[in-house]
Amino acid sequence: MNPPPGLLYSILDLSPILKGETAAQSFRHSLNLAQHAEKWGYHRYWVAEHHNIPGVASAATSVVIGHIAGGTSTIRVGSGGIMLPNHAPLVIAEQFGTLESLYPGRIDLGLGRAPGGDQLTSRALRRGLGSSGDTFPADVQELQSFLGAPLPGQRVHAVPGQGLNVPLYLLGSSTFSATLAAELGLPFAFASHFAPELLHQALDIYRTQFQPSAALDKPHVMIGVNVIAADTDAEARRLFTSLQQVFLNLIRGRPTQLQPPVEDIAALWNPVEATQVSRMTRCSAVGSPDTFRQQIEVLLNDTGADEIIATAHIHDQQARLHSFEIAADIFKSLQHFNS
Repeated sequence: MNPPPGLLYSILDLSPILKGETAAQSFRHSLNLAQHAEKWGYHRYWVAEHHNIPGVASAATSVVIGHIAGGTSTIRVGSGGIMLPNHAPLVIAEQFGTLESLYPGRIDLGLGRAPGGDQLTSRALRRGLGSSGDTFPADVQELQSFLGAPLPGQRVHAVPGQGLNVPLYLLGSSTFSATLAAELGLPFAFASHFAPELLHQALDIYRTQFQPSAALDKPHVMIGVNVIAADTDAEARRLFTSLQQVFLNLIRGRPTQLQPPVEDIAALWNPVEATQVSRMTRCSAVGSPDTFRQQIEVLLNDTGADEIIATAHIHDQQARLHSFEIAADIFKSLQHFNS
């Protein structure tokens, strides 16, 4: 599973549901983006599990992965991530064993321990009946056992799944998963695109405590970055207001479909909310190609990341495609960073 040298660049997609559109349209937009991303050299295309959020269509994550993988041919496709405590490890092993059997050598299994929704939603997912965030390390190892070679005397098998060794990635927004990823020798992706506060602490723990494994011989750091690129700084900042509205509505406890950009975001929030949104979106690159490149270089110098997981809540599909195309050109020119 050791990745190729040099900076990798990938996409994280929540299949955002645009204001006035449906989930069906979101899935068409996601496949369209994935097909372009494959041509532009993106390494992987991940979708994330979230529940009970009006603007996110990727709740049935494994199904969406199959949709994306079936419409592409070379790009890796996976989860960023599956919220493992919502599921029995055997079920996830079977789902991803099925995906790996259908699309061999292209499937990733990124894992998180958050619920991907509020407490009421967690109860509706029957989260309290078995595993929890506290059992996450044991759940990960159980999942590994279902995807690895069968053990002597093992009586329960993931069919398909057993022996397919679908590569695992641990995701987190704190130091917990950084410690576990280091202990298990797995790649680690930090959710800096919405929770950057503990980024440096988590990366330091992961790198200093990393134990080589059969999966990975040295640390592999992935960071989430909001990427909003456009022909001009002003246009990129305008597009960015859709994402700022996402966080503003989450802070207020009123998540919505993805809203169109606005000309004056300051008119929508108070100073406390503005500060909070700014803090949550600190790991973002927003601007024209030159500005975007400068911001990405700062992030790479600051974190030493091996891979950027780029995400973009942009209301207009053509603007979203244009943003990822600009980003791809710049990422290609920066591949020397970790070569």
